[in-house]
Amino acid sequence: MNPYARAVIISGLTLGPMITISSNHWITAWSGLEISTLTMIPTIANKHHPRAVEASIKYFLTQTMASYLMLSATLTNAWHYGQWDIQLLTNHISCMTLTMAMSIKLAVAPFHFWFPEVLQGATMLTALLLTTWQKLAPLTILVQCSQNLNTTLLILLGVTSILIGGWGGLNQTQLRKIMAFSSIAHLGWMYTILTFSPKITLLTFYLYVIMTTTTFLTINILQTSNMSTLMTSWTKTPFTNTMMLLNLMSLAGLPPLTGFTPKWLILQELTKQHLTVIATVMALTSLLSLYFYLRISYHTIVTLPPTTCNHHHQWRLNMTNFTPILATLTLLTTALLPLLPTMMTIP
Repeated sequence: MNPYARAVIISGLTLGPMITISSNHWITAWSGLEISTLTMIPTIANKHHPRAVEASIKYFLTQTMASYLMLSATLTNAWHYGQWDIQLLTNHISCMTLTMAMSIKLAVAPFHFWFPEVLQGATMLTALLLTTWQKLAPLTILVQCSQNLNTTLLILLGVTSILIGGWGGLNQTQLRKIMAFSSIAHLGWMYTILTFSPKITLLTFYLYVIMTTTTFLTINILQTSNMSTLMTSWTKTPFTNTMMLLNLMSLAGLPPLTGFTPKWLILQELTKQHLTVIATVMALTSLLSLYFYLRISYHTIVTLPPTTCNHHHQWRLNMTNFTPILATLTLLTTALLPLLPTMMTIP
């Protein structure tokens, strides 16, 4: 990629979400989302491969539809109340429309169909951007409007996302698609608790970003994209594979790893709100996600191929500059649970 084009894209990817996060007006928030979307499209299509071009087109069409719905919601609210402030979205139809728009941008079920295909057509690092940084701005808008959103609709979307995220990842062999369904399931947990405790929603998102970044960087170092080639990585880097096992178990939410923290807090808050049935359903449906995490772990460590002669290219290690960052992120992914009381005191 041309250095000037790379500078423009990095600037757009950085400034777009930051403009949305720091804005009070709906037009500036929409502008930030559009800047981020328009700079993400050439990033996805950078491979010059038909699959990458197809993924960029799908991404463009879905984001355009979500932007249209977002503008419709804000215009409807301004028509009735004359307010363009983000936190003054009080019209019922506008709140429902905005929830749909942000659900499309975040790939929350049942608006998730574009997300696994787009991730499969992108590179590993681009998929990392799509699952972490690109979700920050839409989620921030939902947090700012959380006091006016429909709680029943959010719980319905959240439980549906947890179920579909776990169910959809069961029959996948491509790691990027598995991480896409993992993202859908995690966003379901955030949606369910959004109106009750936005603070827990943001904490869940921050921990999700740490765990997902660690997993994607590990996969990138192992130079693997599916289950069959993942089996050859144990004899290549056993320590990295062990750390990947811990990262996956943390994503699954097993104690005493970091991923157990948000699920513990969310289930506790739902119980306080007398939603014990919803909390029970969420805990049971999360077992589906646990199954495909365990399947990846099984292929990573337990299953060894009879020979690696047919996979000679897998022995070429990709020792990138991410290794020191990966060590720090792995520590955060596995050992933050004892700091839970301290994290909860942060305003």
